[in-house]
Amino acid sequence: MIVLLGFAFLAGAGTALSPCVLPVLPALLASGGVGGRRRPLGVVIGLTVTFTVVIVGVANVVDGVGLGSDPLRDIAVAVLLASGLALIVPGLADRLEARMSRIAALGPRSRGDGFRSGLLVGGALGFVYTPCAGPILAAVISVSAASGRTVAVAIAYSLGSAVVLFALTLGGRRLFDRVRAAGRGPALQRALGIVMIVTALAIVVGVDVDFDQYVAENIPNVNLTAGLEKTKAVESRLPQVTGHTAKFVSGSKTATAPRNASQATLLVDAAKLKNLGPAPEFADTENWFNTGVGGHSTTPLTLKGLRGKVVLIDFWTYTCINCIRTLPYLKAWDAAYRKDGLTVVGVETPEFAFEHEASNVKNAIEQFGLRYPVVQDNEMGTWNAYGNEYWPADYLIDAKGDVRYATAGEGDYSQTETAIRSLLAEAGADVGGMAHPSNVVTPSEVATPETYLGTNRAQGWRDGPRPGLHDYGIGVPRDLALNEFDYSGTWNIAAQPATAVSNAGIDMEFEAKNVYLVLSSAGEIPRQVQVLLDGKPIPNRLAGADVHNGTLTVRNERLYSLVSLPGDQRHRLSLQLAPGVSGYAFTFG
Repeated sequence: MIVLLGFAFLAGAGTALSPCVLPVLPALLASGGVGGRRRPLGVVIGLTVTFTVVIVGVANVVDGVGLGSDPLRDIAVAVLLASGLALIVPGLADRLEARMSRIAALGPRSRGDGFRSGLLVGGALGFVYTPCAGPILAAVISVSAASGRTVAVAIAYSLGSAVVLFALTLGGRRLFDRVRAAGRGPALQRALGIVMIVTALAIVVGVDVDFDQYVAENIPNVNLTAGLEKTKAVESRLPQVTGHTAKFVSGSKTATAPRNASQATLLVDAAKLKNLGPAPEFADTENWFNTGVGGHSTTPLTLKGLRGKVVLIDFWTYTCINCIRTLPYLKAWDAAYRKDGLTVVGVETPEFAFEHEASNVKNAIEQFGLRYPVVQDNEMGTWNAYGNEYWPADYLIDAKGDVRYATAGEGDYSQTETAIRSLLAEAGADVGGMAHPSNVVTPSEVATPETYLGTNRAQGWRDGPRPGLHDYGIGVPRDLALNEFDYSGTWNIAAQPATAVSNAGIDMEFEAKNVYLVLSSAGEIPRQVQVLLDGKPIPNRLAGADVHNGTLTVRNERLYSLVSLPGDQRHRLSLQLAPGVSGYAFTFG
Protein backbone atom coordinates (compact mmCIF):
# COMPACT_ATOMS: atom_id res chain seq x y z
CA MET A 1 0.00 0.00 0.00
CA ILE A 2 2.88 2.38 0.78
CA VAL A 3 4.23 1.81 -2.72
CA LEU A 4 0.86 2.69 -4.21
CA LEU A 5 0.61 5.87 -2.17
CA GLY A 6 4.10 6.88 -3.22
CA PHE A 7 3.28 6.21 -6.84
CA ALA A 8 0.11 8.32 -6.58
CA PHE A 9 1.96 11.17 -4.84
CA LEU A 10 4.62 11.32 -7.58
CA ALA A 11 1.96 11.08 -10.28
CA GLY A 12 0.11 14.05 -8.76
CA ALA A 13 3.31 16.06 -8.62
CA GLY A 14 3.98 15.20 -12.26
CA THR A 15 0.51 16.39 -13.23
CA ALA A 16 1.14 19.75 -11.56
CA LEU A 17 4.31 20.10 -13.67
CA SER A 18 2.55 19.24 -16.93
CA PRO A 19 1.59 21.86 -19.54
CA CYS A 20 -2.14 21.38 -18.88
CA VAL A 21 -1.77 23.37 -15.65
CA LEU A 22 -0.78 26.49 -17.61
CA PRO A 23 -4.36 27.79 -18.24
CA VAL A 24 -4.99 28.02 -14.46
CA LEU A 25 -1.47 29.06 -13.44
CA PRO A 26 -1.93 32.85 -13.98
CA ALA A 27 -5.06 32.88 -11.82
CA LEU A 28 -3.38 30.62 -9.24
CA LEU A 29 -0.42 32.96 -8.90
CA ALA A 30 -2.63 36.06 -8.93
CA SER A 31 -4.96 34.76 -6.22
CA GLY A 32 -2.05 33.75 -4.00
CA GLY A 33 -0.11 36.94 -4.61
CA VAL A 34 -2.50 39.28 -2.78
CA GLY A 35 -4.13 39.36 0.64
CA GLY A 36 -2.70 38.01 3.89
CA ARG A 37 0.23 35.65 4.15
CA ARG A 38 -1.99 32.60 4.70
CA ARG A 39 -3.87 33.22 1.46
CA PRO A 40 -1.58 31.00 -0.72
CA LEU A 41 -2.20 28.13 1.69
CA GLY A 42 -5.96 28.68 1.47
CA VAL A 43 -5.82 28.78 -2.34
CA VAL A 44 -3.93 25.50 -2.62
CA ILE A 45 -6.04 23.74 0.03
CA GLY A 46 -9.25 24.89 -1.67
CA LEU A 47 -8.00 23.67 -5.06
CA THR A 48 -6.88 20.35 -3.62
CA VAL A 49 -10.12 19.66 -1.75
CA THR A 50 -12.28 20.48 -4.77
CA PHE A 51 -10.02 18.44 -7.02
CA THR A 52 -10.15 15.42 -4.70
CA VAL A 53 -13.92 15.55 -4.21
CA VAL A 54 -14.55 15.82 -7.94
CA ILE A 55 -12.28 12.98 -9.02
CA VAL A 56 -13.43 10.63 -6.25
CA GLY A 57 -17.13 11.30 -5.85
CA VAL A 58 -18.77 13.97 -7.97
CA ALA A 59 -17.28 12.59 -11.22
CA ASN A 60 -20.06 10.03 -11.47
CA VAL A 61 -22.68 12.78 -11.25
CA VAL A 62 -21.17 15.25 -13.71
CA ASP A 63 -20.13 12.85 -16.45
CA GLY A 64 -16.78 11.71 -15.16
CA VAL A 65 -13.41 13.36 -15.09
CA GLY A 66 -13.89 15.41 -18.24
CA LEU A 67 -13.57 18.79 -19.82
CA GLY A 68 -16.47 21.13 -20.15
CA SER A 69 -18.59 20.28 -17.12
CA ASP A 70 -20.71 23.39 -17.52
CA PRO A 71 -22.15 23.82 -13.98
CA LEU A 72 -18.73 23.51 -12.34
CA ARG A 73 -17.03 25.73 -14.89
CA ASP A 74 -19.76 28.34 -14.39
CA ILE A 75 -18.99 28.37 -10.66
CA ALA A 76 -15.31 28.85 -11.39
CA VAL A 77 -16.03 31.74 -13.76
CA ALA A 78 -18.29 33.49 -11.24
CA VAL A 79 -15.76 33.20 -8.42
CA LEU A 80 -12.85 34.36 -10.56
CA LEU A 81 -14.80 37.36 -11.86
CA ALA A 82 -15.85 38.36 -8.34
CA SER A 83 -12.32 37.95 -7.02
CA GLY A 84 -10.86 39.95 -9.88
CA LEU A 85 -13.31 42.79 -9.29
CA ALA A 86 -12.52 42.71 -5.57
CA LEU A 87 -8.87 43.33 -6.37
CA ILE A 88 -9.62 46.17 -8.76
CA VAL A 89 -12.21 47.99 -6.61
CA PRO A 90 -10.59 49.47 -3.47
CA GLY A 91 -11.95 48.12 -0.18
CA LEU A 92 -14.17 45.47 -1.77
CA ALA A 93 -11.76 42.63 -0.97
CA ASP A 94 -11.72 43.50 2.77
CA ARG A 95 -15.52 43.63 2.91
CA LEU A 96 -15.83 40.25 1.19
CA GLU A 97 -13.26 38.68 3.50
CA ALA A 98 -15.05 40.00 6.58
CA ARG A 99 -18.41 38.76 5.36
CA MET A 100 -16.98 35.31 4.66
CA SER A 101 -15.66 35.17 8.22
CA ARG A 102 -19.10 35.87 9.66
CA ILE A 103 -20.80 33.36 7.38
CA ALA A 104 -18.28 30.67 8.16
CA ALA A 105 -18.95 31.09 11.90
CA LEU A 106 -15.62 29.50 12.65
CA GLY A 107 -14.37 32.22 14.95
CA PRO A 108 -14.06 35.96 15.20
CA ARG A 109 -13.99 38.32 12.27
CA SER A 110 -11.22 37.80 9.78
CA ARG A 111 -7.80 39.01 10.86
CA GLY A 112 -7.12 39.87 7.20
CA ASP A 113 -4.98 36.80 6.50
CA GLY A 114 -6.99 36.00 3.34
CA PHE A 115 -7.24 32.29 4.17
CA ARG A 116 -11.00 31.87 3.71
CA SER A 117 -11.21 33.88 0.50
CA GLY A 118 -8.24 31.87 -0.72
CA LEU A 119 -10.20 28.69 -0.07
CA LEU A 120 -13.06 29.99 -2.20
CA VAL A 121 -10.87 30.98 -5.15
CA GLY A 122 -8.82 27.80 -4.92
CA GLY A 123 -11.96 25.70 -4.83
CA ALA A 124 -13.15 27.34 -8.04
CA LEU A 125 -9.80 26.78 -9.73
CA GLY A 126 -10.01 23.11 -8.78
CA PHE A 127 -12.94 22.65 -11.16
CA VAL A 128 -10.80 23.87 -14.06
CA TYR A 129 -7.69 21.96 -12.96
CA THR A 130 -9.55 18.63 -12.73
CA PRO A 131 -9.29 17.70 -16.46
CA CYS A 132 -5.50 17.51 -16.12
CA ALA A 133 -6.06 14.30 -14.19
CA GLY A 134 -7.88 12.41 -16.97
CA PRO A 135 -5.35 9.86 -18.23
CA ILE A 136 -3.12 9.65 -15.17
CA LEU A 137 -6.08 9.33 -12.82
CA ALA A 138 -7.07 6.22 -14.75
CA ALA A 139 -3.67 4.75 -13.91
CA VAL A 140 -4.03 5.73 -10.25
CA ILE A 141 -7.44 4.09 -9.97
CA SER A 142 -6.29 1.07 -11.97
CA VAL A 143 -3.50 0.22 -9.58
CA SER A 144 -5.56 1.02 -6.48
CA ALA A 145 -8.83 -0.71 -7.36
CA ALA A 146 -7.56 -4.16 -6.51
CA SER A 147 -6.47 -3.04 -3.04
CA GLY A 148 -9.76 -1.33 -2.23
CA ARG A 149 -7.93 1.88 -1.31
CA THR A 150 -9.08 4.09 -4.16
CA VAL A 151 -9.92 7.10 -1.96
CA ALA A 152 -6.60 6.96 -0.09
CA VAL A 153 -4.63 6.74 -3.32
CA ALA A 154 -6.61 9.58 -4.88
CA ILE A 155 -5.89 11.74 -1.81
CA ALA A 156 -2.18 10.95 -2.12
CA TYR A 157 -2.36 11.94 -5.77
CA SER A 158 -4.00 15.25 -4.85
CA LEU A 159 -1.40 15.93 -2.16
CA GLY A 160 1.36 15.42 -4.72
CA SER A 161 -0.23 18.09 -6.88
CA ALA A 162 -0.74 20.34 -3.84
CA VAL A 163 2.94 20.32 -2.86
CA VAL A 164 4.07 21.45 -6.30
CA LEU A 165 1.29 24.01 -6.69
CA PHE A 166 2.01 25.43 -3.22
CA ALA A 167 5.68 25.80 -4.13
CA LEU A 168 4.72 27.64 -7.31
CA THR A 169 2.35 29.90 -5.41
CA LEU A 170 4.95 30.75 -2.76
CA GLY A 171 7.47 31.53 -5.49
CA GLY A 172 5.02 33.91 -7.11
CA ARG A 173 4.24 35.44 -3.71
CA ARG A 174 7.91 36.25 -3.06
CA LEU A 175 8.19 37.88 -6.46
CA PHE A 176 5.10 39.99 -5.84
CA ASP A 177 6.39 41.00 -2.39
CA ARG A 178 9.45 42.50 -4.06
CA VAL A 179 7.21 44.51 -6.38
CA ARG A 180 5.18 45.78 -3.43
CA ALA A 181 8.36 46.67 -1.55
CA ALA A 182 9.24 48.93 -4.48
CA GLY A 183 6.06 50.92 -3.83
CA ARG A 184 3.96 49.45 -6.63
CA GLY A 185 1.48 47.52 -4.52
CA PRO A 186 -1.78 49.16 -5.72
CA ALA A 187 -0.82 48.82 -9.39
CA LEU A 188 0.18 45.19 -8.83
CA GLN A 189 -3.15 44.45 -7.13
CA ARG A 190 -5.11 45.91 -10.04
CA ALA A 191 -2.97 43.99 -12.53
CA LEU A 192 -3.59 40.72 -10.70
CA GLY A 193 -7.31 41.48 -10.65
CA ILE A 194 -7.24 41.94 -14.41
CA VAL A 195 -5.39 38.61 -14.75
CA MET A 196 -8.17 36.81 -12.86
CA ILE A 197 -10.91 38.44 -14.94
CA VAL A 198 -9.08 37.59 -18.19
CA THR A 199 -8.70 33.99 -16.95
CA ALA A 200 -12.45 33.80 -16.27
CA LEU A 201 -13.25 35.12 -19.75
CA ALA A 202 -10.80 32.65 -21.27
CA ILE A 203 -12.66 29.81 -19.52
CA VAL A 204 -15.97 31.12 -20.88
CA VAL A 205 -14.75 30.91 -24.49
CA GLY A 206 -12.98 27.57 -23.92
CA VAL A 207 -9.36 28.69 -24.27
CA ASP A 208 -8.31 26.22 -21.56
CA VAL A 209 -10.05 23.37 -23.41
CA ASP A 210 -8.42 24.30 -26.73
CA PHE A 211 -5.02 24.55 -25.06
CA ASP A 212 -5.36 21.14 -23.44
CA GLN A 213 -6.31 19.66 -26.80
CA TYR A 214 -3.27 21.28 -28.44
CA VAL A 215 -0.99 19.88 -25.74
CA ALA A 216 -2.46 16.40 -26.09
CA GLU A 217 -2.06 16.45 -29.88
CA ASN A 218 1.30 18.20 -30.25
CA ILE A 219 3.26 17.82 -26.98
CA PRO A 220 2.59 14.23 -25.93
CA ASN A 221 5.71 13.49 -23.89
CA VAL A 222 6.71 16.60 -21.98
CA ASN A 223 5.62 15.59 -18.51
CA LEU A 224 6.19 12.85 -15.98
CA THR A 225 2.80 11.24 -16.56
CA ALA A 226 2.72 10.93 -20.34
CA GLY A 227 4.13 7.43 -20.48
CA LEU A 228 1.44 6.12 -18.16
CA GLU A 229 -1.31 7.17 -20.57
CA LYS A 230 -0.32 4.47 -23.03
CA THR A 231 -0.29 1.58 -20.58
CA LYS A 232 -2.79 -1.24 -20.89
CA ALA A 233 -4.05 -0.53 -17.37
CA VAL A 234 -4.98 3.01 -18.31
CA GLU A 235 -6.63 2.11 -21.59
CA SER A 236 -8.69 -0.65 -20.02
CA ARG A 237 -9.72 1.35 -16.97
CA LEU A 238 -10.23 4.78 -18.49
CA PRO A 239 -13.67 4.23 -20.06
CA GLN A 240 -14.95 3.27 -16.62
CA VAL A 241 -13.45 6.37 -15.04
CA THR A 242 -14.93 8.77 -17.59
CA GLY A 243 -18.24 7.02 -18.14
CA HIS A 244 -17.60 6.28 -21.82
CA THR A 245 -18.05 2.79 -23.22
CA ALA A 246 -18.30 1.54 -26.78
CA LYS A 247 -21.48 -0.24 -27.80
CA PHE A 248 -23.62 -0.87 -30.85
CA VAL A 249 -26.91 0.97 -31.20
CA SER A 250 -29.00 -0.11 -34.14
CA GLY A 251 -32.62 0.17 -35.09
CA SER A 252 -33.86 2.70 -32.53
CA LYS A 253 -33.77 6.44 -32.11
CA THR A 254 -32.20 7.88 -28.98
CA ALA A 255 -32.53 11.31 -27.40
CA THR A 256 -29.94 11.17 -24.63
CA ALA A 257 -27.86 14.20 -23.77
CA PRO A 258 -24.21 13.83 -24.81
CA ARG A 259 -21.53 13.36 -22.22
CA ASN A 260 -18.65 15.77 -22.15
CA ALA A 261 -15.59 14.08 -23.62
CA SER A 262 -12.53 14.17 -21.43
CA GLN A 263 -9.08 15.00 -22.72
CA ALA A 264 -8.08 11.42 -22.01
CA THR A 265 -7.35 9.02 -24.82
CA LEU A 266 -10.46 6.84 -25.09
CA LEU A 267 -9.85 3.60 -26.90
CA VAL A 268 -11.34 0.13 -26.86
CA ASP A 269 -10.01 -2.99 -28.49
CA ALA A 270 -11.24 -2.62 -32.06
CA ALA A 271 -11.65 -6.40 -32.23
CA LYS A 272 -14.62 -5.97 -29.88
CA LEU A 273 -16.46 -3.97 -32.56
CA LYS A 274 -18.60 -6.44 -34.45
CA ASN A 275 -18.07 -6.92 -38.16
CA LEU A 276 -21.44 -6.14 -39.74
CA GLY A 277 -20.31 -7.10 -43.24
CA PRO A 278 -18.92 -5.31 -46.32
CA ALA A 279 -20.06 -1.72 -46.69
CA PRO A 280 -22.38 -1.14 -49.70
CA GLU A 281 -21.02 1.23 -52.33
CA PHE A 282 -22.63 4.64 -52.91
CA ALA A 283 -25.56 3.97 -55.25
CA ASP A 284 -27.73 6.14 -57.54
CA THR A 285 -26.23 9.35 -56.19
CA GLU A 286 -26.35 12.74 -57.89
CA ASN A 287 -24.33 15.86 -57.03
CA TRP A 288 -21.24 15.75 -54.82
CA PHE A 289 -19.98 18.67 -52.74
CA ASN A 290 -16.69 19.37 -50.90
CA THR A 291 -14.61 16.68 -52.60
CA GLY A 292 -11.22 16.78 -54.25
CA VAL A 293 -8.19 18.97 -53.58
CA GLY A 294 -9.04 21.89 -51.33
CA GLY A 295 -12.50 20.46 -50.66
CA HIS A 296 -14.21 22.55 -53.34
CA SER A 297 -14.58 20.22 -56.32
CA THR A 298 -17.53 17.92 -57.02
CA THR A 299 -15.58 14.78 -57.92
CA PRO A 300 -17.58 11.64 -56.97
CA LEU A 301 -16.13 9.45 -54.24
CA THR A 302 -16.25 5.67 -53.98
CA LEU A 303 -15.73 3.45 -51.00
CA LYS A 304 -13.25 1.46 -53.05
CA GLY A 305 -11.26 4.63 -53.58
CA LEU A 306 -11.41 5.36 -49.85
CA ARG A 307 -10.04 1.93 -48.92
CA GLY A 308 -7.38 2.33 -46.24
CA LYS A 309 -9.29 5.13 -44.53
CA VAL A 310 -11.92 4.93 -41.81
CA VAL A 311 -15.20 6.25 -43.27
CA LEU A 312 -18.21 7.61 -41.37
CA ILE A 313 -21.41 7.59 -43.45
CA ASP A 314 -23.98 10.02 -42.04
CA PHE A 315 -27.54 9.89 -43.42
CA TRP A 316 -29.18 13.28 -42.95
CA THR A 317 -31.39 15.91 -44.51
CA TYR A 318 -31.01 19.61 -43.98
CA THR A 319 -34.51 20.35 -42.60
CA CYS A 320 -34.36 17.60 -39.95
CA ILE A 321 -33.76 19.17 -36.51
CA ASN A 322 -32.47 15.87 -35.15
CA CYS A 323 -29.88 15.85 -37.94
CA ILE A 324 -28.99 19.50 -37.40
CA ARG A 325 -28.26 18.86 -33.73
CA THR A 326 -25.72 16.16 -34.68
CA LEU A 327 -23.75 18.44 -37.02
CA PRO A 328 -21.52 20.00 -34.32
CA TYR A 329 -20.21 16.52 -33.51
CA LEU A 330 -19.66 15.55 -37.14
CA LYS A 331 -17.82 18.82 -37.80
CA ALA A 332 -15.65 18.34 -34.71
CA TRP A 333 -14.78 14.74 -35.64
CA ASP A 334 -13.89 15.80 -39.17
CA ALA A 335 -11.63 18.56 -37.84
CA ALA A 336 -9.96 16.39 -35.21
CA TYR A 337 -9.47 13.12 -37.08
CA ARG A 338 -9.23 13.89 -40.80
CA LYS A 339 -5.43 14.06 -40.48
CA ASP A 340 -5.53 10.62 -38.81
CA GLY A 341 -7.36 9.01 -41.74
CA LEU A 342 -11.07 9.64 -41.08
CA THR A 343 -13.38 10.62 -43.95
CA VAL A 344 -16.87 11.81 -43.05
CA VAL A 345 -19.43 11.59 -45.88
CA GLY A 346 -22.84 13.18 -45.46
CA VAL A 347 -25.49 11.37 -47.51
CA GLU A 348 -28.30 13.91 -47.97
CA THR A 349 -31.41 11.82 -48.49
CA PRO A 350 -34.38 14.20 -48.92
CA GLU A 351 -37.72 13.97 -47.18
CA PHE A 352 -39.49 16.86 -48.94
CA ALA A 353 -39.61 17.63 -52.64
CA PHE A 354 -37.64 20.89 -52.41
CA GLU A 355 -34.76 19.07 -50.72
CA HIS A 356 -33.96 17.48 -54.09
CA GLU A 357 -32.70 20.84 -55.38
CA ALA A 358 -28.90 20.96 -55.56
CA SER A 359 -28.89 24.72 -54.91
CA ASN A 360 -30.81 24.24 -51.65
CA VAL A 361 -28.39 21.54 -50.50
CA LYS A 362 -25.42 23.73 -51.42
CA ASN A 363 -26.87 26.64 -49.44
CA ALA A 364 -27.45 24.39 -46.43
CA ILE A 365 -23.85 23.11 -46.56
CA GLU A 366 -22.60 26.70 -46.52
CA GLN A 367 -25.06 27.75 -43.81
CA PHE A 368 -23.97 24.94 -41.48
CA GLY A 369 -20.27 25.34 -42.31
CA LEU A 370 -19.75 21.74 -43.44
CA ARG A 371 -16.30 21.01 -44.87
CA TYR A 372 -16.57 17.27 -45.28
CA PRO A 373 -17.93 15.63 -48.48
CA VAL A 374 -21.70 15.58 -49.00
CA VAL A 375 -23.63 13.71 -51.71
CA GLN A 376 -27.26 13.93 -52.81
CA ASP A 377 -29.14 10.66 -52.52
CA ASN A 378 -32.34 11.83 -54.20
CA GLU A 379 -33.38 8.38 -55.39
CA MET A 380 -32.60 6.83 -51.98
CA GLY A 381 -30.25 4.38 -53.67
CA THR A 382 -27.58 4.53 -50.95
CA TRP A 383 -30.25 4.72 -48.24
CA ASN A 384 -31.80 1.48 -49.50
CA ALA A 385 -28.42 -0.18 -50.02
CA TYR A 386 -27.77 0.20 -46.28
CA GLY A 387 -31.32 -0.73 -45.35
CA ASN A 388 -31.49 2.55 -43.47
CA GLU A 389 -34.70 3.76 -41.80
CA TYR A 390 -33.75 6.88 -39.84
CA TRP A 391 -32.62 10.48 -40.01
CA PRO A 392 -29.96 10.75 -38.70
CA ALA A 393 -28.10 7.46 -38.87
CA ASP A 394 -24.36 6.75 -38.89
CA TYR A 395 -22.38 3.80 -40.24
CA LEU A 396 -18.67 3.47 -39.41
CA ILE A 397 -16.53 1.62 -41.95
CA ASP A 398 -13.03 0.34 -41.18
CA ALA A 399 -9.95 0.61 -43.40
CA LYS A 400 -10.73 -2.76 -45.00
CA GLY A 401 -14.21 -1.66 -46.12
CA ASP A 402 -16.35 -3.44 -43.51
CA VAL A 403 -19.11 -1.84 -41.42
CA ARG A 404 -18.03 -2.06 -37.79
CA TYR A 405 -20.47 0.22 -35.97
CA ALA A 406 -23.96 1.63 -36.56
CA THR A 407 -26.19 3.98 -34.59
CA ALA A 408 -29.49 5.72 -35.30
CA GLY A 409 -30.99 8.90 -33.90
CA GLU A 410 -29.40 11.50 -31.65
CA GLY A 411 -27.08 10.68 -28.79
CA ASP A 412 -24.39 8.00 -28.39
CA TYR A 413 -21.77 10.61 -29.31
CA SER A 414 -19.14 9.36 -26.89
CA GLN A 415 -19.62 5.75 -28.06
CA THR A 416 -19.35 6.80 -31.68
CA GLU A 417 -16.18 8.80 -31.07
CA THR A 418 -14.65 5.92 -29.14
CA ALA A 419 -15.36 3.61 -32.09
CA ILE A 420 -13.84 6.15 -34.52
CA ARG A 421 -10.67 6.40 -32.45
CA SER A 422 -10.40 2.64 -32.06
CA LEU A 423 -10.71 1.94 -35.79
CA LEU A 424 -8.18 4.68 -36.58
CA ALA A 425 -5.76 3.12 -34.10
CA GLU A 426 -6.42 -0.29 -35.64
CA ALA A 427 -5.46 1.19 -39.01
CA GLY A 428 -2.15 2.39 -37.57
CA ALA A 429 -2.91 6.04 -36.78
CA ASP A 430 -1.35 7.69 -33.74
CA VAL A 431 -4.59 9.24 -32.51
CA GLY A 432 -4.27 12.51 -30.58
CA GLY A 433 -6.69 14.34 -28.30
CA MET A 434 -10.46 14.16 -28.27
CA ALA A 435 -12.64 16.36 -30.44
CA HIS A 436 -14.43 19.30 -28.84
CA PRO A 437 -17.80 20.12 -30.46
CA SER A 438 -19.05 23.69 -30.13
CA ASN A 439 -22.55 25.20 -30.23
CA VAL A 440 -24.10 21.96 -29.04
CA VAL A 441 -27.86 22.00 -28.39
CA THR A 442 -29.27 19.49 -25.90
CA PRO A 443 -32.86 18.49 -26.81
CA SER A 444 -35.79 18.53 -24.43
CA GLU A 445 -36.32 15.52 -22.24
CA VAL A 446 -40.10 15.72 -22.77
CA ALA A 447 -41.45 17.39 -25.89
CA THR A 448 -44.54 17.49 -28.07
CA PRO A 449 -44.25 14.85 -30.84
CA GLU A 450 -43.43 16.05 -34.34
CA THR A 451 -46.30 16.36 -36.79
CA TYR A 452 -46.81 17.19 -40.46
CA LEU A 453 -49.09 19.79 -42.03
CA GLY A 454 -49.97 17.75 -45.13
CA THR A 455 -52.20 14.72 -45.25
CA ASN A 456 -49.24 12.31 -45.12
CA ARG A 457 -48.14 11.48 -41.56
CA ALA A 458 -50.23 14.22 -39.91
CA GLN A 459 -51.16 13.56 -36.28
CA GLY A 460 -52.65 15.54 -33.43
CA TRP A 461 -54.87 17.77 -35.57
CA ARG A 462 -58.32 18.58 -34.18
CA ASP A 463 -59.99 18.96 -37.58
CA GLY A 464 -58.00 17.83 -40.56
CA PRO A 465 -55.87 18.21 -42.44
CA ARG A 466 -58.32 17.72 -45.31
CA PRO A 467 -56.96 17.34 -48.86
CA GLY A 468 -57.57 20.16 -51.33
CA LEU A 469 -58.95 23.64 -50.78
CA HIS A 470 -60.85 24.00 -47.50
CA ASP A 471 -62.06 26.81 -45.23
CA TYR A 472 -61.57 25.93 -41.57
CA GLY A 473 -63.44 29.01 -40.38
CA ILE A 474 -62.44 32.13 -38.52
CA GLY A 475 -63.62 32.76 -35.00
CA VAL A 476 -62.66 32.61 -31.35
CA PRO A 477 -59.73 30.20 -30.85
CA ARG A 478 -60.90 26.92 -29.43
CA ASP A 479 -59.58 25.23 -26.32
CA LEU A 480 -56.90 22.71 -27.17
CA ALA A 481 -55.51 19.79 -25.23
CA LEU A 482 -51.76 19.34 -24.85
CA ASN A 483 -50.14 18.31 -28.17
CA GLU A 484 -53.26 19.25 -30.14
CA PHE A 485 -53.21 21.38 -33.34
CA ASP A 486 -55.93 23.35 -35.11
CA TYR A 487 -56.24 25.04 -38.53
CA SER A 488 -58.15 28.28 -39.15
CA GLY A 489 -58.85 30.22 -42.33
CA THR A 490 -58.50 28.87 -45.88
CA TRP A 491 -55.81 26.35 -46.79
CA ASN A 492 -54.84 24.29 -49.82
CA ILE A 493 -53.54 21.03 -48.39
CA ALA A 494 -51.58 18.41 -50.34
CA ALA A 495 -49.81 15.21 -49.31
CA GLN A 496 -46.69 17.04 -48.05
CA PRO A 497 -47.25 20.81 -47.77
CA ALA A 498 -50.15 22.89 -46.60
CA THR A 499 -50.30 26.26 -48.34
CA ALA A 500 -51.94 29.34 -46.82
CA VAL A 501 -54.66 30.90 -49.02
CA SER A 502 -56.44 33.56 -46.92
CA ASN A 503 -56.67 34.36 -43.20
CA ALA A 504 -54.68 31.18 -42.66
CA GLY A 505 -53.68 30.36 -39.11
CA ILE A 506 -52.51 27.52 -36.88
CA ASP A 507 -53.03 27.15 -33.13
CA MET A 508 -51.35 24.55 -30.96
CA GLU A 509 -50.79 23.62 -27.34
CA PHE A 510 -47.21 22.44 -26.98
CA GLU A 511 -44.63 21.54 -24.35
CA ALA A 512 -40.92 21.90 -25.20
CA LYS A 513 -37.96 24.26 -25.11
CA ASN A 514 -37.81 24.88 -28.84
CA VAL A 515 -40.32 24.86 -31.71
CA TYR A 516 -39.30 24.51 -35.36
CA LEU A 517 -41.30 24.56 -38.61
CA VAL A 518 -40.24 23.72 -42.17
CA LEU A 519 -41.51 26.51 -44.44
CA SER A 520 -41.25 27.73 -48.01
CA SER A 521 -42.57 30.73 -49.93
CA ALA A 522 -44.00 30.51 -53.46
CA GLY A 523 -41.53 31.86 -56.00
CA GLU A 524 -39.08 32.47 -53.13
CA ILE A 525 -40.79 35.84 -52.61
CA PRO A 526 -40.34 36.98 -48.99
CA ARG A 527 -43.57 36.51 -47.04
CA GLN A 528 -44.29 36.93 -43.36
CA VAL A 529 -45.60 34.78 -40.53
CA GLN A 530 -46.85 36.39 -37.32
CA VAL A 531 -45.87 34.44 -34.19
CA LEU A 532 -47.95 34.76 -31.00
CA LEU A 533 -47.20 33.09 -27.68
CA ASP A 534 -50.19 32.80 -25.33
CA GLY A 535 -52.10 35.29 -27.49
CA LYS A 536 -49.44 38.01 -27.57
CA PRO A 537 -46.59 38.73 -30.03
CA ILE A 538 -43.72 36.58 -28.86
CA PRO A 539 -41.03 38.66 -27.08
CA ASN A 540 -37.57 38.56 -28.59
CA ARG A 541 -36.13 36.90 -25.49
CA LEU A 542 -38.36 33.85 -26.10
CA ALA A 543 -38.35 33.91 -29.89
CA GLY A 544 -36.39 31.54 -32.07
CA ALA A 545 -33.45 32.72 -34.12
CA ASP A 546 -35.63 33.45 -37.18
CA VAL A 547 -38.29 35.55 -35.41
CA HIS A 548 -37.79 39.28 -34.83
CA ASN A 549 -40.36 41.50 -33.10
CA GLY A 550 -42.95 38.76 -33.39
CA THR A 551 -42.51 38.34 -37.15
CA LEU A 552 -40.80 35.63 -39.20
CA THR A 553 -39.89 36.32 -42.84
CA VAL A 554 -39.93 33.24 -45.08
CA ARG A 555 -37.51 33.40 -48.00
CA ASN A 556 -35.83 30.04 -48.51
CA GLU A 557 -37.13 26.50 -48.25
CA ARG A 558 -35.72 25.35 -44.93
CA LEU A 559 -36.29 24.72 -41.23
CA TYR A 560 -37.15 27.87 -39.25
CA SER A 561 -36.76 28.40 -35.50
CA LEU A 562 -39.97 29.84 -33.97
CA VAL A 563 -39.62 29.54 -30.20
CA SER A 564 -36.62 29.26 -27.87
CA LEU A 565 -37.51 28.96 -24.17
CA PRO A 566 -35.12 28.65 -21.20
CA GLY A 567 -36.53 25.20 -20.40
CA ASP A 568 -39.34 22.79 -21.15
CA GLN A 569 -42.58 24.78 -20.81
CA ARG A 570 -46.22 24.51 -21.87
CA HIS A 571 -47.66 27.33 -23.99
CA ARG A 572 -50.26 28.19 -26.62
CA LEU A 573 -48.58 29.04 -29.95
CA SER A 574 -50.52 30.79 -32.72
CA LEU A 575 -49.32 31.51 -36.25
CA GLN A 576 -50.83 33.77 -38.92
CA LEU A 577 -49.38 32.95 -42.35
CA ALA A 578 -49.40 35.23 -45.36
CA PRO A 579 -50.94 33.78 -48.57
CA GLY A 580 -48.37 31.74 -50.48
CA VAL A 581 -46.48 30.43 -47.45
CA SER A 582 -46.30 26.62 -47.32
CA GLY A 583 -45.70 24.61 -44.16
CA TYR A 584 -44.41 21.05 -44.04
CA ALA A 585 -43.61 19.78 -40.54
CA PHE A 586 -43.40 20.89 -36.90
CA THR A 587 -40.63 19.54 -34.69
CA PHE A 588 -39.99 20.18 -31.01
CA GLY A 589 -37.00 19.78 -28.77
